[in-house]
Amino acid sequence: MSPTILEVKVKPNARHSQLAQTEDGSWMAQLKAAPVEGKANAELIALVARHFGCAKAAVSIKAGASGRRKRVKIDPG
Repeated sequence: MSPTILEVKVKPNARHSQLAQTEDGSWMAQLKAAPVEGKANAELIALVARHFGCAKAAVSIKAGASGRRKRVKIDPG
């Protein structure tokens, strides 16, 4: 099985963390963490792993690590 790539729009400093698919098929992540020292990216990886039922090690940010739009890769395994 090939890896899954998600385009995720991230909203840091939210009241609660959640990952949801929007009507147009894109993904929206609301994160409690602030976008400092990689905290929001780490929370995003944990949130995606929990949502898809895989290990955090299987999730990586391939593009957009410092922006609000990120490309996240999920390796099957």
